[in-house]
Amino acid sequence: MESETLPSSSLDDSWTLAGRTLNSRLILGTGKYKDAAETKAALAASGTEIVTVALRRVDLSSKDNLLGWIDRDRYTLLPNTAGCYTADDAIRTLRLARELGIADIVKLEVIGDPETLFPDNEQTLVAAKQLIAEGFTVLPYCSDDPILCRKLEDLGCAAVMPLAAPIGSGQGIRNPRNLEIIVSRASIPVIVDAGVGTASDATKALEIGVDAVLMNTAVAAAKDPVLMAHAMREGVRSGRLAYRAGRMPVRAHANASSPTGGLIE
Repeated sequence: MESETLPSSSLDDSWTLAGRTLNSRLILGTGKYKDAAETKAALAASGTEIVTVALRRVDLSSKDNLLGWIDRDRYTLLPNTAGCYTADDAIRTLRLARELGIADIVKLEVIGDPETLFPDNEQTLVAAKQLIAEGFTVLPYCSDDPILCRKLEDLGCAAVMPLAAPIGSGQGIRNPRNLEIIVSRASIPVIVDAGVGTASDATKALEIGVDAVLMNTAVAAAKDPVLMAHAMREGVRSGRLAYRAGRMPVRAHANASSPTGGLIE
């Protein structure tokens, strides 16, 4: 569907995250691409306005590091604590981000297990509380647990970021019902983070009602990352439009499309 066939009210669908008004509901990571050129092309194709940067995986001693060539006028940097296994490690990493001048808004990620990469919920709560006390705007990666998400919101997090599936697995949304509960109870943005594999997964997430989707491997590990970035852009847009349109109810039995009364004998 071409955008010009939609009423203008359908095209105006911005959202707010930590005081920022955003048009794109796709947040993209910057890891695993083959080179800087591919990364830049994928970011542009995705239409994203926020990009994540794993601080512990950036060589700050290099003159050509990631922080140096990302267009800060075009993208908001979201430093993250990927690779941190304790609250203390995560806090120290984000204090470094603040010293680098990129800690306006941060993604908190505390991993509990190196094999599954599931988050350590207890350490995430500890770190979030301390970081918020220090004035950070915190977006925590977490399990798809409605109770945990409520606790993170009560602490003052700017959004919650429940996983769809394990990081980098591409399994898609494994527990849509939990996400529905989280969305229905949250008064802050809900961003699905981790596990998306293809555009239909992104569409499904937005159809559930989440505010945005964050991904990296689904794009970077595709055979054509730039084309997949564009596909994700369209998938997110389609899912959001479907959510706003309101899907038909699911029925246990068939329901004829045409009236059954007054049939010609």
